[in-house]
Amino acid sequence: MLATLATVPANAVLAVSWEPELRGLLTVIIAVVALCGSVYLLLGTNVGARLGFLVALTGLAGWMVLMGMLWWIYGIGLIGEDPSWRQVEGRTVIQDSDSLRQAGVIEARPQVDADADPLTEAIAVRAVLIDEGWRQVSESDAEFGQAATAAGNYLQETGAFGPGEFRVTDMYEIGGERRPKINESIDFLAFWHAPKFALAEVAPLEQLRTEPGRAPVPAEIDTERQRQYVYMVRDQGSRRVPSAMLTIGSTIVFLSLCWMLHRRDRIVEENRRAELVPAG
Repeated sequence: MLATLATVPANAVLAVSWEPELRGLLTVIIAVVALCGSVYLLLGTNVGARLGFLVALTGLAGWMVLMGMLWWIYGIGLIGEDPSWRQVEGRTVIQDSDSLRQAGVIEARPQVDADADPLTEAIAVRAVLIDEGWRQVSESDAEFGQAATAAGNYLQETGAFGPGEFRVTDMYEIGGERRPKINESIDFLAFWHAPKFALAEVAPLEQLRTEPGRAPVPAEIDTERQRQYVYMVRDQGSRRVPSAMLTIGSTIVFLSLCWMLHRRDRIVEENRRAELVPAG
């Protein structure tokens, strides 16, 4: 058996990836022993083991309440998912302007001739969107880049286009109003949002021929192919949910421990006021 163990390569033993888990476990143990343990040791030697543990645990819960409130306010520390654009199920990639009405994106039909070119049809769709309350997003806005990236991912996932075969030419959005709002300056109580939608206009690209020995020519928009649209809805995410749960849970524990300390003080006070009963 010893001979068998001796034949095991040393690299096979060293390849076990347990270091991150062990390091994290040791970090938690050292932090608890150094911080919580030192406070409990100091309190336990002064007020007793049971009462010292209760006071130390109450202080830890109170500290976690303050930490959770700071994380909740500033959106740091223990965070959840960031806001992102999600696909509208069954209506994500829309092939033409007629499908926009069928998907419920617009109500009016764009006024274009049957033989109109794709650019003219796209301009007519833009006019209908603006008339029905959609806002055109500028390319310089950060929202344009985020929504365009999400639209590109959905186009590639569905197989409508491959990488480098399309360009997001326009971006429209609607909804997203916060409520309740007293006015534009007092909105710190507006915790609810109306659904926010985005519509990305995508133009197919025409790959130009490349000549040997010369730099490749950038692809241009194919004016003969139909524009397509990507319909998305905004997911507000859950960035502050973990910190909110930590704050609420720690507050419940903190108040419960404070009530236990208060109840103990009342019992001790009643016992001290009671008359002494002689033994025997």
